[in-house]
Amino acid sequence: MLLRLDLQFFADEKTEKATPNKRRDTRKKGQVAKSQEVSASLTLLLTFAFLLVGGKSFIEGCLNIYRHSFQEYLLWDLSIKSTQLLFNQLLFDSAKLISPIFVVILLAGIVSNYAQVGFMFNLESIKMNLGKLNPIEGAKQIFAMRAVVELLKSIFKITVTSIIVYFVIWNNKSELFLLGEKNIWDAARFIGSLIVKMGIYVSACLLIMALGDYLYQKFEFEKKIRMSKQDIKDEHKKMEGDPHIKGQRRAKQRQMAMNRMIAEVPKADVIITNPTHFAIAIRYDVATMDAPQVIAKGKDHIALKIKEIAKEHKIMTVENKPLARALFAAVEIGETIPEELFNAVGEVLAYVYYQEGRYKGMMA
Repeated sequence: MLLRLDLQFFADEKTEKATPNKRRDTRKKGQVAKSQEVSASLTLLLTFAFLLVGGKSFIEGCLNIYRHSFQEYLLWDLSIKSTQLLFNQLLFDSAKLISPIFVVILLAGIVSNYAQVGFMFNLESIKMNLGKLNPIEGAKQIFAMRAVVELLKSIFKITVTSIIVYFVIWNNKSELFLLGEKNIWDAARFIGSLIVKMGIYVSACLLIMALGDYLYQKFEFEKKIRMSKQDIKDEHKKMEGDPHIKGQRRAKQRQMAMNRMIAEVPKADVIITNPTHFAIAIRYDVATMDAPQVIAKGKDHIALKIKEIAKEHKIMTVENKPLARALFAAVEIGETIPEELFNAVGEVLAYVYYQEGRYKGMMA
């Protein structure tokens, strides 16, 4: 009894990697290996990089809005129409000014998510789950190991970013002490460049830590979706009995058989056609065969494919509607010609040999 329980325990222990089918089902539910830190840090880095490159034009745009507001808009007569026009103009100028930043943020979000999980769209993740409102489950999550790990990550990030900010400020302390001697524009320019520099250093460091977090999330995800040997057996049995899987398997087998049949067409001596609906490839070797053999046959688009291959390999095509229909209905691929069709096929082969100027032996 104890031995049976031990075997059952080991059979239920999740030690095996998830199967492709389990991964597909998990992905359909929206469960993937993903780190939110990657998206946030990459967005932050690209935003500060944009400000480093285009910060001057951004400041100039803000100053232009400021100038127009005090040099033009204040001189307008106060009316409903002028107020509406003023609002539209300010809205347009502001949107034009900040739209590049929004584009950078959008691209950063798309790139970071696509790099982690690829293209994925599902509605499972936005469905309401009342189980999440359970206070007992919420308390369990607060004191879970994952919550402890997240707390340690946050403390580590705050510590590292604080050290980076400290060193950036310390390296520029001499200019900070002279800030009171500068005019307002030089001071603003220095403060802005210092903020952008700190932002780039901090976001680059956060991105490195985010990549490490992604590897950790991937490890946790793989651990979460592990399967036991019994799970794999049950899945295999389920797939064996699934009509959809069976249909896919039969379709694949038919395709493989079709490919093998098409590969035999170049060996044919003649193609007998309907001429459009049927095509039957006949092969006969007097030294090794007692009777001609059907090595390929098909109708409609398959017949067209057979005729195309025959044309490529310069195999003669003979139109004989009654014979083509009879061969298609009575003879399977790989079978020899039945006795009642032997003479008709022999006449076709004799005609082909005569036209090609070769002799393979006459059939009695």
